[in-house]
Amino acid sequence: MKQSYIYAALLLHEEKKEITPDSIMAVLKAAGADPEEALAKSVAESLKDVDIDKIITEAATFTPVQATMATTPQAKPEKTEEKEKKEEKKAEESVEGLAALFG
Repeated sequence: MKQSYIYAALLLHEEKKEITPDSIMAVLKAAGADPEEALAKSVAESLKDVDIDKIITEAATFTPVQATMATTPQAKPEKTEEKEKKEEKKAEESVEGLAALFG
């Protein structure tokens, strides 16, 4: 589906006009496009039972997942610190064991 058909439907919705294949085609013709009737029918039919205002509102309040993940504290660094401490302790124990051998 071409974006221009969706934009035409959004324009019609914004102007509180009925979204029909004919109205979509009229908007596209006014913009200088050569619309296809089948696509206009498809868009109009697809949007028949859609609450466009709700979708626009949800899109305006959408927060990407990465942005929320970047602002929330993560527990992984603590685990890494614990692992580092364990590794240091093991290294110290290994050195002590070697020192005992060569004493």
